[in-house]
Amino acid sequence: MKKIVGIELGSTRIKAVMIDEKANVIATGIYSWENRLVDGLWSYPLEQALEGLAASYAAMAEEYRQKTGEELTAIDAIGISGMMHGYLALDKEDRLLVPFRTWRNTNTEKAAAELSEAFRFNVPQRWSVAQYYQAVLLEEPHVPQVVKLMTLAGYIHYKLTGQFVTGIGEASGMFPVSGGEYDRAMMEKFGHVLEARGIDPDFKKVMPKILKAGDSAGVLTEEGAKLLDPSGKLKVGVPFCPPEGDMQTGMVCSDAIAPGEANFSAGTSCNIVIVLEKPLNGYRKEIDVMLTPEGYETAMIHGNNCTSEIDSWVKLFGEVAALCGASVSKRELYDLLYCKSLEGDADTGGVIGYNYLAGEAIAGAETGALLIARRPSGKLSLANFMQMMVYSAVSSIALGMDILAEAGVKLTAVTAAGGFYKTDFVGQNATSAMFRVPVTVMQTAGEGGAWGMALLASYMLQKDNFSDLSAFLRVAFSGVEKKTIMASDNDVAKFDRFFKLYKRGLPAELLMAASMNDGE
Repeated sequence: MKKIVGIELGSTRIKAVMIDEKANVIATGIYSWENRLVDGLWSYPLEQALEGLAASYAAMAEEYRQKTGEELTAIDAIGISGMMHGYLALDKEDRLLVPFRTWRNTNTEKAAAELSEAFRFNVPQRWSVAQYYQAVLLEEPHVPQVVKLMTLAGYIHYKLTGQFVTGIGEASGMFPVSGGEYDRAMMEKFGHVLEARGIDPDFKKVMPKILKAGDSAGVLTEEGAKLLDPSGKLKVGVPFCPPEGDMQTGMVCSDAIAPGEANFSAGTSCNIVIVLEKPLNGYRKEIDVMLTPEGYETAMIHGNNCTSEIDSWVKLFGEVAALCGASVSKRELYDLLYCKSLEGDADTGGVIGYNYLAGEAIAGAETGALLIARRPSGKLSLANFMQMMVYSAVSSIALGMDILAEAGVKLTAVTAAGGFYKTDFVGQNATSAMFRVPVTVMQTAGEGGAWGMALLASYMLQKDNFSDLSAFLRVAFSGVEKKTIMASDNDVAKFDRFFKLYKRGLPAELLMAASMNDGE
């Protein structure tokens, strides 16, 4: 039996998953963490990233030992995934120049706008090149010292293997990619922009080498083994596949990586990714164009916020339950509250909410502000409140659907994955009501991106047996249980009523966000 590991450094947890060559889960391990504001920017300490990496691996290895009675000493392949984009700048001594800046930051509006105009290609605020260029515009003193620019997945991969590489999908969220490499014409234009500001114009040299799914991306070094498994049991030399972003692992773990397929990922953030059958005409600032792990072009609508505000309210309700002397597990509380939402009124009691913990570019919110409102004639009940929370979690994506429709992109079905779907039916039904198409959730959806990353590592071992990644996934998913839901006409109408009110109230949310953060 093969032992193949995928590790994903997500927004709220670092997860390790071990599978066999048939994609069956053998063991898992989880480490929880949270982002924090450092000098006004969202960040995670890299020391904690390495701590969580080792802790999640140790938990997985212990589960393996308990199941098999054997110590985990040898692995056949590993893959590392993480939150896409972000800004990890290292100097020539591999020292971190500024705290890790995550995808969640929305301080790069000027840089993103200038690059998008220069490239005639949408460069979102969270992309690595936008974060780098914003530092250039601000004349941050560290910029001339940047020798390597990385994402979180690329950094961990580098620490474990010594290889400065990235997967093509992850690369396409750092800088536009065309023909399997960083777009030459755009790279040349960016060089001129940098040179005019006295910065070395050869930006490509600070960027990682691009690899595709199935390529070899180095092996576990002695130094890497000590970081991953401080106990010293794990043998060196384990082959690695290219590191990829959570968008790409979301596509893989939902088997939606071929042209014409669509994947919706809903967790701390959310996004709809559609693998295009033909390129978009022109560019639209709201649509991200990135690539699959094999290099196919996709159209994506991204939401910075999804379930974090629900998490906060579930925690609050847990405190209320404890105050009343009730003992209820976190998972049970989630299920109870999610299912209660199904009893909501046809108009959700006239209750609306905006879950913008961070800024939400698709809505025009540069900064975050959490807002709940209702009509005076509405009905505030637990069911209506929770229905509002479920709907608001995905409404930023609904704002983007009209833009996709105007671009000629149509949906016929969606495969969904992420923590939003841990409770049966509720999130899936709400997603179907929003998209107005059938939504499929795999039995494996709860395993998330770490499982998808393990699949990419497995594909690297088995690629000679398959024509492409899609053919490999068809076999891997052949025995996976699936559930497809099409929301009823009544549920579609309920979401539509909520969303109309949501859009009408959006100016108030934007004003609140600007007012609450003014001068902060």
